[in-house]
This record gives sequence, C-alpha cells and structure tokens, in this order.
Amino acid sequence: MSIATKKMKAIGFTQSLPVSDPHSLHVFDADYPKSASNDVIVKISAVSINPADAKIRIRAAKNTTLDIPRIAGYDAVGTIVGLGDEVKNFALGDRVYYAGDVSRQGSNAEYQVVDSRIIALAPNSLTDAEAAALPLTALTGWEALFDRLHINHTTKGKSLLIIGGAGGVGSITTQIAKQLTNLTVITTASRPKTIEWSKKMGADYVANHHDLVPSVKALGFETVDYIFNTADTVGHWDAMAELIAPQGMICSIVEFDGGVDLSKLQGKSAGFVWELMFTRSLFNTPDIEKQGEILQQVANLVDAGRIRTTLNETLTGFNAETLRAAHEKIESGTAIGKTSIIF
Repeated sequence: MSIATKKMKAIGFTQSLPVSDPHSLHVFDADYPKSASNDVIVKISAVSINPADAKIRIRAAKNTTLDIPRIAGYDAVGTIVGLGDEVKNFALGDRVYYAGDVSRQGSNAEYQVVDSRIIALAPNSLTDAEAAALPLTALTGWEALFDRLHINHTTKGKSLLIIGGAGGVGSITTQIAKQLTNLTVITTASRPKTIEWSKKMGADYVANHHDLVPSVKALGFETVDYIFNTADTVGHWDAMAELIAPQGMICSIVEFDGGVDLSKLQGKSAGFVWELMFTRSLFNTPDIEKQGEILQQVANLVDAGRIRTTLNETLTGFNAETLRAAHEKIESGTAIGKTSIIF
C-alpha cells in the first residue's frame, strides 16, 4: 500500500457534544499524514491531556457537523518515522516530545505530522508517560515568565504569585521559576492535596484563591511584583489589581467573555499581557524555532534532576473510552498535575 493511500487510526469528533455522550470522541480511519519540508512524522507512543483539548472539543463544532473529524491532542511523545527535505537537527528513530500546532491535526492518532522547529529530543530520564506531561505546560510557563513578563534571571527580592498552583501549568511554572530565577514563589491552592502538591513542586508559600487578597497579605505580602493567572481571569481580576505592585505585571492564559476594567491598573502603571503557547506556530513567527529550544532546555533540566515530571495519573489504551475519561477529568476542574495516556 502506498503512503498516498495508507490509513491510520485516530480519535476525534465531528460535533461538539458533552463528554458523557459516546459520540463526543470516536475512533475513525484517517489519512496517513503528509509532511512539508520542515516537518517530521512521528509515531505516537503517549499523550497527555490539557484544558485546550476539552475547549476545542466543546467549541470547534458547535451547531455544525464537520466533514472531516477534528483530532485534538496537544502533548505527545513518539519516534520520528518521516523527515521533510529541510529538517536538519533530527534523524529517523529519534524519540521526541512536543505540544504541536493548534491549526493542524493533533496527537490523538497513531501518527502525527509536526513542524520540526517546535519539537525536541525527549528527556532520557523519563518514561513516555512522564515526558508527555510536560511540553504544552512547560512552554506556557516558560514563555509567560521570560517572554511575556520579561522576568530577569538574576533579579533578587521580587515575588511571583501563580494562581492555580496545582494544575499542569502552575506545577511546572513553579519549578521553572524556582530553578531559573531568584523570585519568591507564592502559589494558590485550597485543598490539602493541592496544597501538598504545590509545596512538592517547590512553592515557597501557598495562599487560598477562595480568599486571595487576605490570604496573600497574611503571608506577609502587601503586594506582589508579578502575577501569573492560570485559573479565572475575570473572577480574580479585582484581587489581582489590588495585589499587583506599582509597575508590576500580570499575565493570564485564561480567555473570557466580556471585559475587565483595565483602568484598575492605571494608577500603578501596572501591565497586563496574554500568553498563548500556540501563537508562534499559528503565525509562523520569525522566532518559531525558540519553542524547540525551550523544550530542549527543559529536557536538559529534567535530565539534570532539577525539574520533575508533573504526571499524576497514567491511563492505558488508544481508544475513545480512555480519552473521554481523561477529558472528563480535565473538565472537572479538580485535576492535580497532569494525566497521560499510553497508547
């Protein structure tokens, strides 16, 4: 059978349905991916689940039926089985990890095509499931800290508040901040398990997001220099505006309907900025290859024992039932760390 007619198994959706509906995610036969000059084709061995997976499933086919099923999945570990003509830094058989590109078909498939500039060799010291937990969240946290908030690696005496410390993004961002900056890191959590997890990730202090301002101040911080919101932008807006220091910076990854009152930041000359990990690949920015470089630095930190995986649960089986169970877990809003699926 030629590559042109070769098929593969994939899991996707044609309608935006509740995760409880058995048709919300289903197995289907998809065309084997075709690679462009900068692409590699990867045989997938493990993936992990992110809120982006559920959001896309819920929104991408609302009130319509897609002609071709959409494949989600934005974290993967696998082996390179195909190379584009201009791929220079990878070889067939390389074990790689990456978050991919939201404008292309995702990783919930036997094979995936991905731009070689946004991948890296997977950490040698981690299993496939452990490594699959890292790419999207590590890229998000790294970009938020250094590209959006412009935090200096050597600055001392400043503080960072991470809202949502026990989630996937909060968990890895805490570690990156503690390993690569001199910031005092405050995270938020409210349950004994999430508080314990946040401290395990390296948080210096843990505040309660249900009573954010008094909780942070009770820790001895009247204001904080940087805020990274991974939870609820609108719900925490007033608290963030009160807690941010004069000339401080707030970054968020959580979009919202309606608006917020930016003028609350005006008196402090404080700033607000978005972080979306997919921006570089969506717009093919001139620095797109930086994502591959970040992932390689993360892998090096992992293999040096400085950063640990944020994997908290592993599921097994390349089937729709397992994937729906993972989506249900992420939609519950109570997930700690990351959930991976071994194919």
